[in-house]
Amino acid sequence: MNLALWIVTGILATVLLISTSKMFIPRERIAAVGRAGEWVMDFSPGALRTIAILEILAAAGLILPAVLDIAPVLVPVTAVCVALLFTGAVIMRLRRGERATILPDLVYLAMAVFVAWGRFGPEPFTG
Repeated sequence: MNLALWIVTGILATVLLISTSKMFIPRERIAAVGRAGEWVMDFSPGALRTIAILEILAAAGLILPAVLDIAPVLVPVTAVCVALLFTGAVIMRLRRGERATILPDLVYLAMAVFVAWGRFGPEPFTG
């Protein structure tokens, strides 16, 4: 179970880091990619930057506290926050009528809930 939690956590942190590209790529270019990227036009550049910063912090919060053994309880707390982030993404997609592109967000939401459940419950980090 511990190995599965680490794998899911690593995948989730990687996805979060990759998605921070919206901080460096102009939103018009992201929107031109296709239907899955059109949502960026609903947000200001400042809002996109804020979301990207939250994603960077989330990626760090999923990995670093456990690896450095400094307040490892922050890992499941961060996983709950990531679940809230993806809940917002799902709601945004539903409001935009993008039901076809909602599946990845639901998968990441489930992954975050799994990490939070696993680290709060059966496989907590013990010091």
